[in-house]
This record gives sequence, C-alpha cells and structure tokens, in this order.
Amino acid sequence: MKPKILVLYYTQSGQLKDILDNIINPIRNQAEITYAPIEPVTPFKMPWTTEGFFDCMPECVQEVPIDIQPMQIPDEDYDLVIFGYQPWFLSPSLPTTGFLKSEYARILKGKNVVTVVGARNMWLNAQEKVKNALSNLGAHLRGNIVLVDSNHNLVSLFTVIRWTFKGQKEASGMLPEAGVQTPDIHAAERFGPLLLQAAQRKQYDTLQAQLLDSKAVTLKPTLIVLEKRGITNFRKFAKFIREKGERGNPARRPRVKLFQRLLMMGIFVFSPISGITARLAALLRRKQFSSQLNYFKGVDFQPEVL
Repeated sequence: MKPKILVLYYTQSGQLKDILDNIINPIRNQAEITYAPIEPVTPFKMPWTTEGFFDCMPECVQEVPIDIQPMQIPDEDYDLVIFGYQPWFLSPSLPTTGFLKSEYARILKGKNVVTVVGARNMWLNAQEKVKNALSNLGAHLRGNIVLVDSNHNLVSLFTVIRWTFKGQKEASGMLPEAGVQTPDIHAAERFGPLLLQAAQRKQYDTLQAQLLDSKAVTLKPTLIVLEKRGITNFRKFAKFIREKGERGNPARRPRVKLFQRLLMMGIFVFSPISGITARLAALLRRKQFSSQLNYFKGVDFQPEVL
C-alpha cells in the first residue's frame, strides 16, 4: 500500500511551492500526496509596501496569530507530514503562526513531520519556534530541510529588497535572481526518495542523518552569532512598537519607522563589523560552536536556546 503524505505549506511568492513540488516530483506516483495550502483571510500581496512589510515585525517576533481561511484537510492516518514555511524577521511568518495556533493544527498530533524551510539565510530562531509549536501539538519532528539563497550576503540583500518591494525575482543588470537559486530548487528532488523510504518503512530515527548526508542543511558558525544578536534586538523593538497598538494602528507608525531606519543602518553600515566580530567569536569558541552547529542541524528541541 502506498504511504500517505500530507504537504502543509504557506507561500506568498510561490517559491516554497516550487521547492515542495521538486521534493515531491520523484515520488509522486509512489505515494498518496495531499496538498493543504495555508491561506490568510487577508492575503499578503507581493510586492510589499514598505510600511506594510516592517509593520509585520512585532507580531512575527511575538508570534501573534492571524486568521487563516478554513482548511479542508482529509482526516487520514498520514505516514508523513511535510510542513513548509518561511521565516519573516527571524521568526515564523504570520500565516505559519496563524496555522500552528489554529484548530487545524490538531491534525499534526502524533504525526511524523519533516519541516522544509525556504529562507534568505537566517532561519534558526524560526525553526526553534516551529519545533516548540510542534512539540506542544504532540507532533514528532523527524527531519528538516533548509534551502537558502547561496549568493553572498550583500548580494542577496540587494536582490531580496528588489523582489520584496518591486516584485522582481528575475536577474537584472549585475544582480542574479532573488531568493533560493533555481538550480538549488531543482536539486531538492534528491530529498524525495529519502522521505518516501522513511514513510514506507515507518522508520524515522535515522532520517535526519540521511538528509544531512545529502546536504539538507548547511550552517556557518557566524550565522548563530549574528542571529542571536538580531533576534535579541527584534524582541526589544517588538515590545516597544506594540505598546502603541496592534498591526496597522497609525499610532505606532513612528516607532515602526524608527525600527526600519535603524535596521537598514545596521545592515548597510554595521554589518561588516558584526561579521568580523562574529567570525572571531566562532574561532575563539570552536568547541562550543561545534556543539551548537550539531544542535541546530538536528531535530531535537531545547527551550530558550536562542
């Protein structure tokens, strides 16, 4: 009998759906695949407005759920659930949180789950939040696949800004395409057979090790340092902004604008310095970072790691 696989996901731009399709393509005829898209009641459109984009930060960071459209998920005994999501502001996107805190997330209780992340480069805190949510729901996280933009950090920053606010993902001038690169999306097919084999045999204990052997997660020590710094500041600003009301409240616009300006200054002015100090920290604490690398590449959950 064919294993049953549920694919839960939210995609704003369509990129994550492309990633999931490529993972599924090699096994499509060997399993019963059910797709279940997560759709917000009020859609997030691309390109973003600057105000609308930055105004999402506090609720993302504090995991404030939004309303999602009713979901018709067949109540089946799924052998595997593939849960695709993307980080916003180093946290799960608002629709992702909306689903995880909704009644529909109860479908995950007792299920074996593999997360699939599509990100620019930072995803650690978002994955920790998703790990926590899955644990609270009674789900079993068995694997994690992370696809990121493989271009240099500064290059990917310019391309994601162009994509976010102009809606252009395609390469132009001297800049490559934005987001996860097309060859990397196509190469995600290599993960499908590993997921199918685990679902067929109902053996998941070694799945993440097999995924890692297939380069499902690449992670540099400096990313750990930079993300810890970033999420600490985001949490402070999230609290500061929400003191003036909920998302969309005009009273908080000056504080959102302040956050926007400081973030842009930090990225373009102080980012090189932060990168150097992060590399030094990683070199001086190699053993500590080796342990952290193993943890973040894995599927275990320890509260308050970031």
